[in-house]
Amino acid sequence: MNKILLTTCALFCCISNYAQENTIDGKELFGDMRARHIGPAIMSGRFIDLEAHPTNNRILFGGAAGGGVWKTINGGATFDPVFDEHAQSIGAIKIDPTDPDKTVWVGTGEIWTRNSVSIGDGLYKSTDGGNSWKKKGFEKSERISAIVINPQNNKEMYVAVMGALWGDSEDRGIYKSNDGGETWENILYTDKSTGAAELIIDPVNPNILYASMWKFRRTPWGFESGGDTSAIYKSTDSGKSWSKIHNGFPNGKLGRIALAIAPSKPEILYAAVETESAKTNGLYKSEDSGSSWTQLNNDFGLTVRPFYFARLVVDPKNPDILVKGGLYGSISRDGGKTFQDLGAQHSDIHDVVFDLEDSNRLYTATDGGIYRSWDAGTHFEIVENIPVSQFYHVSVDDATPYNIYGGLQDNQSWYGPSSSPGGVEARDWNLIGAGDGFRVLKHASKPIIYSEMQGAQYVWRYNTVLNQSKNVAPPAENDEKLRFNWNAPMALSIHAEDRFYMGSQYLHKSEDMGDTWTKISPDLTTNDPKKQDLESGGLSADKSGAETHTTIFTIAESPLDEKVIWVGTDDGNVQITKDGGKSWKNVVKNIPDLPEFTWVYHIEASAHNPGTAYVVFDGHATGDMNTYVYKTIDFGANWVSIATENIKGFARNIQEDYEQPDLLFLGTEFGLFITTNGGKQWSHFTNNLPEVAVHYIELHIRTSDLVLGTHGRGIIIVDDISPLRQINDSILNKDLHFFETNAGIIDESSGFGSTSRETEFVGANPSSLAKIMYYMKKRHTFGKMSMQILDLEGNIIAEPVPGKSKGLNIVSWDYYRKAPKVAVGKIPSFVVAPKADAGSYKVIITKGKDTYEHMITIKNDPKSTISEKDRAQNKALTMQLFNSIEDLAYLGYRIDATIDFLKDDTSKDAVKFKEELSNLKSKLVITTGDRYVQEAEPELREKLSELYNEVAGSFDKPAPVRYANAATYQDQINNNWKVYNAIEKKYLPKLNQELIKANKQELTLDSKEQFLAK
Repeated sequence: MNKILLTTCALFCCISNYAQENTIDGKELFGDMRARHIGPAIMSGRFIDLEAHPTNNRILFGGAAGGGVWKTINGGATFDPVFDEHAQSIGAIKIDPTDPDKTVWVGTGEIWTRNSVSIGDGLYKSTDGGNSWKKKGFEKSERISAIVINPQNNKEMYVAVMGALWGDSEDRGIYKSNDGGETWENILYTDKSTGAAELIIDPVNPNILYASMWKFRRTPWGFESGGDTSAIYKSTDSGKSWSKIHNGFPNGKLGRIALAIAPSKPEILYAAVETESAKTNGLYKSEDSGSSWTQLNNDFGLTVRPFYFARLVVDPKNPDILVKGGLYGSISRDGGKTFQDLGAQHSDIHDVVFDLEDSNRLYTATDGGIYRSWDAGTHFEIVENIPVSQFYHVSVDDATPYNIYGGLQDNQSWYGPSSSPGGVEARDWNLIGAGDGFRVLKHASKPIIYSEMQGAQYVWRYNTVLNQSKNVAPPAENDEKLRFNWNAPMALSIHAEDRFYMGSQYLHKSEDMGDTWTKISPDLTTNDPKKQDLESGGLSADKSGAETHTTIFTIAESPLDEKVIWVGTDDGNVQITKDGGKSWKNVVKNIPDLPEFTWVYHIEASAHNPGTAYVVFDGHATGDMNTYVYKTIDFGANWVSIATENIKGFARNIQEDYEQPDLLFLGTEFGLFITTNGGKQWSHFTNNLPEVAVHYIELHIRTSDLVLGTHGRGIIIVDDISPLRQINDSILNKDLHFFETNAGIIDESSGFGSTSRETEFVGANPSSLAKIMYYMKKRHTFGKMSMQILDLEGNIIAEPVPGKSKGLNIVSWDYYRKAPKVAVGKIPSFVVAPKADAGSYKVIITKGKDTYEHMITIKNDPKSTISEKDRAQNKALTMQLFNSIEDLAYLGYRIDATIDFLKDDTSKDAVKFKEELSNLKSKLVITTGDRYVQEAEPELREKLSELYNEVAGSFDKPAPVRYANAATYQDQINNNWKVYNAIEKKYLPKLNQELIKANKQELTLDSKEQFLAK
């Protein structure tokens, strides 16, 4: 026993003591390695806030729940992200009304407080229209609900801080700055559990402010809205003093209150009030600046889910037209007396903006993106290029290209390709489930896909060939209630393809794809009745299943031993069986420095050792924002933390590399972190990857692509992470080190690309080019640095431009040799470069006096049907035509150089010489017209180039007519050389004699070798 313990201790000491002496930050370490976004945008994602430019109706900002800030400069036709380097959960956006073209403020942290919301990290300011941002405080605010600026003095501004959702906090209330946001004072504070939900300013009298304060709290098992401290406050002295304005409201507790002021008649206020009674809930109106209120309406559309829909917007020109956010959105045209639903669009409308010049034109922020209407909200169309979808989970298959599967918050379940001709576009995505989507898993060999909706209400087994689905959710036995998490776990076995796991409070196993189920565990949760079946919502009941607790949340079957299964629960248990479910052991007590009952968000069973596993815990739902990542190598008997202080955000997922066990990938609420030394040091990957919540990570075994399911920016892929497997101290100490890379594949596709429209998002495809990857310890700053690619005979094939940065450099080679030199004409002639052959090539980098060599390989497309014989024939004719083009180019050069030399010579012979050369040149290349309406007839150069491009641009055997035409054109070239030689012989000797007599420089021309070398 002592021997075993000592061995375990020694192994953990190795883990903890391992460190890289050469530390390097993420930007330098990852260098040119970049993420690519593939969306999708077909369903977009949740938007929180919209902010219109006060004078330019072409400019609009949108804030997403987890996808950052987006800006349009074309009236909403398209949007672009402008906030990628900062927290992606947005609460409020405000354009400075006194400097609208430059100054923009953003408060982070979503304010529609559902169970899956992310968090913010403060207030930001831009002084260049959103191109760059600086943080201006409020780091602990968690969520900012409003920003208000005095329209007459932008030094005076206010921020409404809603604050922490899952715990007490003193960072709440209304804050004021008198110096443009440099310093802040809290001017309205209630208590640690009551935050500012809304703040508005009188547009005519900026001394008047209205604030909505809201008492709220969420736990993993419930939500409470409302209390004695919820209220509307008014200040008439710029926030120095405040008073409640409740005259007309019912007595008792209040909940969340939406507030709006009529810009064209500011004495009119509207409030959507949550009260203790359904009868007194609804819309209230004041026509005396809040002195009194009258209830007008309590329609369902005005009262549904007040914590989620608390936005009122009044038409800037008409005080009787107002819109209330809601399930479908409600619009009134009679001052709030009656309402009707907005036109068809995605459900869950959170904000509305009217065009300042035309109230018939408006925009909405929904759970499915931004919509625009041109007819006062009767009809809507979605903005098609905003990929802010919120994935909970992703998985991949082994197709080529591989498909990615995943479920989305409020946007169903989908699958689509990792690449597609012309890019990954909307038409490439396939619907595979309904409701809120979560896990989606593909059967290893059959045309079967599993998907689910919230709470495992339905678990679909879908046959993609038969277009048939079946609900295969595990049934309850003996009328027992099964507790499935909102995000219920599913898992497939790599040991038995038809094996399917699901977790409720029990672990369920099916050996027949869900047709029958067996419970293979007891209740693995704490089974705490105080956290089960509670009424949720506070003043307004909201029991959707999202708060179902004491459930299994993650399942991991060991890829090395099918009898080893790990289970993690949302109430903090880490359970393991080593006998396929016959017995279980809760090992969470063995984990050091972990708060009790912390949510087990993901368990990763190692692909290298059956006793090794990684666990990430997420405590944010109890107010604990720390990062918890642990590793065991002895089936949970002992654990070591591998989290470090430089990780930002609480953890959601961890992925172990399949080849290098010290290479780990961690998804947190603020992005992707990577370690190459087993967790001793983590680096933040930010190359084209925003600070977005990474909920799930999948590593594709065949391609080594890292696939990220983000909760706000869709699917993001880091292609081929294999170079990271090779990083160690030895490499980091080298001046230059080449990484081994996968063979480049010569792409033979030649289709017509995508069918997307100009306003649609299209995801980028991966590059199929050969990659030359190398690490440099220092940036190359002085002296020459060059790169050459040579064939095995030593011929220079290409000379790409090398990267010179510290860290990882990636240079792509497109497999082409140098293009032939082409004869000069009136208009240019474009020719392709000939393709390099499949095989091995030497790469030489020269840095000053030092040279570094490396071998790379390129291969033909494995799907190709072209034989080696046909390839050889194509290459032979390509190079024959290549030489013909350069032969013609050299002839053209001699003609042009001679004419240029004689341009000022007006002697009789010189004039005739130039005239005959010009006549010859007109037969070789186009010397008149243009490439448009005055297109000239093609001459020899054009005909030859067209033939060359047709042959060189294909891969298969040339048709017989190509050979015949090649011979014809070569004969013409030869004949033209004869004509040229005769003309030159006729005039050049005499001309040179006269030049020599006159002591002038005679005409000398480059040899063909000299000409081609230039």
